[in-house]
Amino acid sequence: MTDSFAGRTALVTGAGRGIGRAIAVGLGRTGATVAVLARSEDELAETAALIRESGSRALVVPADLGDDEQLSGAIRRVRDELGEVDLLVNNAGVVWPLAPSVRVDSTEWAAAMKINVVAAVTLTFAFLPGMVERGWGRIVNVSTGAVANMSSMIGGNAYLASKAALEAHTINLGLELDGSGVTANVYRPGPVDTAIQTWIRDQDPAAIGSALHQRFVRSHADGKLLTPEHSAGSLLARLAADNRTAQVWDVFDPA
Repeated sequence: MTDSFAGRTALVTGAGRGIGRAIAVGLGRTGATVAVLARSEDELAETAALIRESGSRALVVPADLGDDEQLSGAIRRVRDELGEVDLLVNNAGVVWPLAPSVRVDSTEWAAAMKINVVAAVTLTFAFLPGMVERGWGRIVNVSTGAVANMSSMIGGNAYLASKAALEAHTINLGLELDGSGVTANVYRPGPVDTAIQTWIRDQDPAAIGSALHQRFVRSHADGKLLTPEHSAGSLLARLAADNRTAQVWDVFDPA
């Protein structure tokens, strides 16, 4: 993938750590200029430093995707400092609220949908016109394999509903873009050893549901979690080699 995206500009959300950081650093190694967006400026600075070590330019854009004003400001800053975006990876997401639905706060449920779906769509619609005008663009929305196995995450209604909605948006958009030179695809990264996994294991089983809690504890104990770099590598390989649109890419599928 050396220099496969040289001269391109990428934006990766949730890039402060985990999969997002690994994707952003990987894009930098292919020659792309990378804007990294997340809430934590300190974590973003670490990601940016790794990108610059590869000789690529990085822009740190701290913002809370659940805040309309911050999101709008982030879009303006990326455009003002880097111009248009060629590759957009909507990786940021939240897994909360986790609990039986009879105890879920509908305000928290809606907040999760805003971060996981509305923010991704807002970023897409901001940069999509430029991609279409130039006849080249890559949009990837990071989902979860649990969408194909809803029973694996009972108690995570907001998370699965948001990811299913994000997948529907992505596939429909990808079909619309067919032949334009712009692609929109879903990526299911697999069970990755991230801060979200740690957070779930640290929750009270009585609060989120013992079966859900035990599933994540067991997955970690059995050594079944992938590294962020492993998962990001699978995505980057597909981005570099696969020009199809409206696809669901899964880390476990053959390339």
